[in-house]
Amino acid sequence: MTIGIMTAMPEEAILLAREMRRESERTHGGRTYYTGELEGRRIVLVFSRMGKVASAATAQHLIDVHRVSSIIFSGVAGALDPNLRVGDVVVGKRLWQHDMDASPIFPPLEIPLLGASSFECDFRLREILEQSAAEFVRHDSQEAIGSAAAAELGIPSPRVFSGDIASGDRFVASGADREAVRSRVPSALCVEMEGGAVAQVCHEQGIPLGVVRVISDSANEYAAVDFDLFVKKAASQYGLGIVRRTVAKS
Repeated sequence: MTIGIMTAMPEEAILLAREMRRESERTHGGRTYYTGELEGRRIVLVFSRMGKVASAATAQHLIDVHRVSSIIFSGVAGALDPNLRVGDVVVGKRLWQHDMDASPIFPPLEIPLLGASSFECDFRLREILEQSAAEFVRHDSQEAIGSAAAAELGIPSPRVFSGDIASGDRFVASGADREAVRSRVPSALCVEMEGGAVAQVCHEQGIPLGVVRVISDSANEYAAVDFDLFVKKAASQYGLGIVRRTVAKS
């Protein structure tokens, strides 16, 4: 049984690669796939690249070539729900592609020929991710990030949520864009650029998927500033702490 680990940011993949016992590295399609062990489990780690096409291609390669039995996707996201704060964690329940619209042939959001507008994450992986994220934010997040960085980023007490996630090929960086996504997918807690496409691939191939996203910004006019700072200071530490725990429990 091999677990595929996909990261949305290169910093996450670099830190995880340092922690795993690497057996081999293989470059394909401009991506480096690290094969080895993490927490006693066999994994293949890769930076997915950004966007739906890039991440879908990466997931399919993990399935076809590396024969992974499940995929865990870790990354950052912009908040759609106003209750979310920078540093909170969202574990995905359903993944939507908010920019899918093949109407009038198909209803808006429905994936053509699949008869579905969203894809469920694997229940067991979701439970493990929720537990792992709760343990990380409770016990290790402040030490991993550092008190000074946590204060600078405004992360006094991170929380863990479980809910829907919207994906699309656009960085949401204005209040108007954020509200437009919320109007299309009212149940979505956050927005990112890859998860919905990976969920579709996993659905079609029968591969269990778990998705975890850390809120890096508020998906508004200040998103770019917040995003750069958060990625630099905290994102990779979240990814390492949560993924390690999840792999150990899987």
